[in-house]
Amino acid sequence: MAESWWKEAVVYQVYPSSFKDTNGDGWGDIKGITSKLDYLKDLGIDILWASPMYKSPQADMGYDISDYKAIDPIYGTNEDVDHLVSELKRRGMKLMMDLVVNHTSEEHAWFLESRSSRSNPKRSWYIWKDPRRDEDGKPQPPNNWSQILGEANSAWTYDEKTDQYYLSLFTPEQPDLNWENPDVRAAVHDVMTFWLDKGACGYRMDVINLISKDQRFPDAEPSLGPDRKYHPGGKYYVNGPRMHEYLQEIKTKVLEKYGAITVGEMPGVSDIDEIIKTVKSGTGELNMIFIFDIVDIDNVPGKVRMTLQDWSVKDLGRIVSKWQSVMIERDGWNSVFVENHDNPRSVSRYTDDSDEYRAYGATLLALMQTTLNGTLYVYQGEELGMRNFPKSWDPLKDYKDIEAVNFWKKSLDLYGDDPEELARQRKVLERKARDHARTPMQWNAGPNAGFADEGIKPWMRVNDDYREVNAEKQLADDSEGLSVWQFWQRGLANRKMHKDVFVYGDFEPVGPESEEVFAYLRTGKESGKWLVVLNFSEKKVEWEMPEAIEVQGWIAGNHTKGKPDKSLKGSVILHPWEGVLGKLV
Repeated sequence: MAESWWKEAVVYQVYPSSFKDTNGDGWGDIKGITSKLDYLKDLGIDILWASPMYKSPQADMGYDISDYKAIDPIYGTNEDVDHLVSELKRRGMKLMMDLVVNHTSEEHAWFLESRSSRSNPKRSWYIWKDPRRDEDGKPQPPNNWSQILGEANSAWTYDEKTDQYYLSLFTPEQPDLNWENPDVRAAVHDVMTFWLDKGACGYRMDVINLISKDQRFPDAEPSLGPDRKYHPGGKYYVNGPRMHEYLQEIKTKVLEKYGAITVGEMPGVSDIDEIIKTVKSGTGELNMIFIFDIVDIDNVPGKVRMTLQDWSVKDLGRIVSKWQSVMIERDGWNSVFVENHDNPRSVSRYTDDSDEYRAYGATLLALMQTTLNGTLYVYQGEELGMRNFPKSWDPLKDYKDIEAVNFWKKSLDLYGDDPEELARQRKVLERKARDHARTPMQWNAGPNAGFADEGIKPWMRVNDDYREVNAEKQLADDSEGLSVWQFWQRGLANRKMHKDVFVYGDFEPVGPESEEVFAYLRTGKESGKWLVVLNFSEKKVEWEMPEAIEVQGWIAGNHTKGKPDKSLKGSVILHPWEGVLGKLV
């Protein structure tokens, strides 16, 4: 397996609006990011990935871009980015930008021209279609595709002036670009080159597998039921017919010239051959993609994201084992993550976020991630074990995300007279809302958790637990155990020290599948065999080590600062949410 700098790097995702406010407007900004670089360097971070900071009306928190080459004034200036790149470089770190080119903002100059008339030269830069007509002659969407961030709505938006609909898969404020047009692709290449020339090391590519649409634009199957007007049309635009062609063009015309790091956000695809075609060493278009199986684990199959189903430790183990093995065997590359800006907090989702167990759950997930093959991604606050905000928060006042707002509006419309079903929908919101990952970063126990100065109202409410869960407290922790931050710091250092094992090594699941325990071996060319045992339960568990395995010594665990005192052979007693790492004989 070929070694590369981007494979060994640890990437930290910053959600700029929620990271650190320095100018007193209640929004995080670029100067705030720059002010915390030493914090990230000390943690063990190599690459800072910033979610979109470009000029935007903020209909979808910056994923609706109105100018790709300008920083939005709420975040700062282009010169602030230059300074950020310079300060990162001084610390041996890099900046990865977010590329959002499936769609633009409706306020982008390209779209303003496109919608001005049917004959405008940029009309074909977007996807325009004539309406269907109902029996009264009123315009109806060209097909029945539903909006991704609000499935009760059409994915098409009507423009009365020109009597056509434009495709807007996410929201009406985010019209989809027409990648069939070579001028659009050339404009995207120009944008990418602009930021790479300014010092960016590469891109996280937002929903990049949606850029090619089936040009027939057929109706979707009625998967949400006969009572729904609109249905997910992903079959006709997820990994569409020309996606690989477009990505190869980006690779040859832009990326290869810079040796850039690339990670594709590719929702809705789990086909092994299709994924390997994208990320195979040498021939693939991208270095890696985000495989969503692990964050889709509690979604109802075939339904939208805002659904809930039970899952088991066996499910988790199968997902991890599958993709670890596939990428090693077929010369692809993994991204390792369990948290980002589009998902609830991992400690609340996969473990127990109660005061008693939150730190153990967070460090259990840290132990798993720091010992898996692939490029590791840490989301802001994950290194502190930040958790979902309380269920008592008001959906109409405290939730800000457009997906959550649309979901709750739909729930009230459909189930306002059905308290039992509305309560079920409320549970989905409380468990799955993207807002949970977007509360302000908890720096200290002071006003606004140190995110903004006293007297400033943050754009989003600070989680109620900031006095107990914050960076200042965890960095200074000198108790018997390690704080979540300290555990992450140690784990990242160990990962880099033994990169032949944890970055490049072989992977093998251990023992029979269990309702509580997920265990696996990692093997390196120089550092030998290592055993990871993870108790994903609130129970005290006796785990039976296979006879062929003998531990030379337990190196680390999340229930003690020193080396765990465990049996080296036979039965291993694991406390609730305990994970241990051992070196084998």
